[in-house]
Amino acid sequence: MSESVIADFVGKFNSEKTARVEPTTGRVLLSQKRLVLAADESKTTIPLADVIDVAVGHVPPDLGDFFDSTVTVAFKKEDRRLVAVIEADDEKIDKFSTVLYKALLNGTEATVKHPAEIGGRVTDQTYAPAKLALRPKAVQFNRADDAVTVSLSQVTEFSRETRDVAGSKRATLTVKHTPNGQAVTTVAALPSSRKLSLLGRYIRLEYSDLMADLKDVELSDPEIELLVAVYSAGDIEGVPLANVLDREASEVTMLVTDLEEKELLASTDVGPTLTSKGRVVVNKHLDDVND
Repeated sequence: MSESVIADFVGKFNSEKTARVEPTTGRVLLSQKRLVLAADESKTTIPLADVIDVAVGHVPPDLGDFFDSTVTVAFKKEDRRLVAVIEADDEKIDKFSTVLYKALLNGTEATVKHPAEIGGRVTDQTYAPAKLALRPKAVQFNRADDAVTVSLSQVTEFSRETRDVAGSKRATLTVKHTPNGQAVTTVAALPSSRKLSLLGRYIRLEYSDLMADLKDVELSDPEIELLVAVYSAGDIEGVPLANVLDREASEVTMLVTDLEEKELLASTDVGPTLTSKGRVVVNKHLDDVND
């Protein structure tokens, strides 16, 4: 490649383009413009402009017997949707996936509304132009006068919606997160559906891990009531949780301890606060109640 290489390592790969049954070992090279999979007898070149999806850890069913720690890249080729699967050790895959997402998304022009909501209350903030920059475990929108940073570990919910942006209907990502323990909503529109989908994938990396951690968490009704009470604490400031829940103080203390052990609550100088996992649980509970 004539352009500068930003990733170069030896790994295993396969793709529908090469029509191989089993993965082959070769060099994986990435520049700001293309991804190249080079083996002794073949070479697959994928322009980054043709990449439509990136999934970390996901392998197509027909290739699942051959791969472990992977990055799966879906791309267009002459109106066909093809898939390349790249395998290496966990550390290489983690670094490569981050560099690949950066190459695909860094510098993208975006339109951002932040904060769109604070604590569930809609603000009068307007949309502003920004440039997208991916950071390790974070997404940053650089506006003219400041930068909006969304830590992936603090994301509690995100969805794709159609919103009115500067007078036109556009696809957006609505991200709920908790900087400094406060619930904030950020809305971002990107210039193409492809870029929006790729950004959603990057955000989902950390969010999927968080959801996996919650999969086996079992909660009693009193524990859910306590989490909702802490979530609503901004509206009942100064009122003891025992009074809100109509339970004995000793019982509330035990519930708080149990929820801290489950990493759903964290202790602060002003009392318990929800962790990111705790906010996900509350959001899901409130969504179920409102359905």
